[in-house]
Amino acid sequence: MQLSTLPTSSGSLAMYLSEINQFPLLTQEQEQVLARRYRADDDRRAAHTLITSNLRFVVKVAYEYRSYGIRMADLIQEGNIGLMKAVQKFDPDKGIRLISYAVWWIRAYIQNYILKSWSLVKLGTTQAQRKLFFSLARTKREIEKLNGFEEGAPDARKIAKKLRVKPTEVTEMEQRMEGRDLSLDAPMGDDGGNSHVDFVVSKAIGQDEELGDREEQAIVTSRVEVALSRLDQRERFIIEKRVMSDKPMTLKELGRHFGFSRERARQLEIRAKEKLKQELAALVGDLALEVVPDARTRL
Repeated sequence: MQLSTLPTSSGSLAMYLSEINQFPLLTQEQEQVLARRYRADDDRRAAHTLITSNLRFVVKVAYEYRSYGIRMADLIQEGNIGLMKAVQKFDPDKGIRLISYAVWWIRAYIQNYILKSWSLVKLGTTQAQRKLFFSLARTKREIEKLNGFEEGAPDARKIAKKLRVKPTEVTEMEQRMEGRDLSLDAPMGDDGGNSHVDFVVSKAIGQDEELGDREEQAIVTSRVEVALSRLDQRERFIIEKRVMSDKPMTLKELGRHFGFSRERARQLEIRAKEKLKQELAALVGDLALEVVPDARTRL
């Protein structure tokens, strides 16, 4: 018997269930014979029989996770992969049924798929967080049934007490689960003329601000050039090599260049910096006097 493709709708799901229910269940003795044949001889027909006889149990486990909003066909498919992995790892000499061992693989594959599908951001980075993710909704329903739905949703403290975790961990997981992914390209409004990305504030500077920065930099550069031109040749050399260079000369190198001591080089550097500071201060004052009339004119 050939198994049809996995279900994609409620109709095909019913057909899929009808097909897999035709595979007979195996006794424990039959499982052990087939499992030993697969382990010893890599008998693929034996493995196929072990898998198909347990497909209905995968559907049963997948139904437990239907409240997470994932297509049932996808959950069943992931569970089937987990079942195949369990058949590969199953040891018939342990004395347990295949499904008792396989259910852990089935749940692991389904849960991992739900976590990956829920959000691009990882929700469960630790085993404790993964357990909390899948226990949260179930625990809420249990508390609501116990206390009555009229009391509203249970608070984080009640849930944390039942799950034996901190209330802050419950609150954090609730926030993560509520923060579903949203496409910035998704249309907004009835006409769909705009998307979410149209309203995202750009971190780049505006054109007017960029133009202003360039003009300011040009003014500062020209003023510095004017200030440097008013220094003598030796002072300008010191400023360029000690202050403005990406790899400044040491005082020892500077002294060697001019033929005097390191201390003399230090003194000349201090004098050159002070003179440049005075020149720049005077030029800044002149620049302020130039800007003010322009501002008044614009007003």
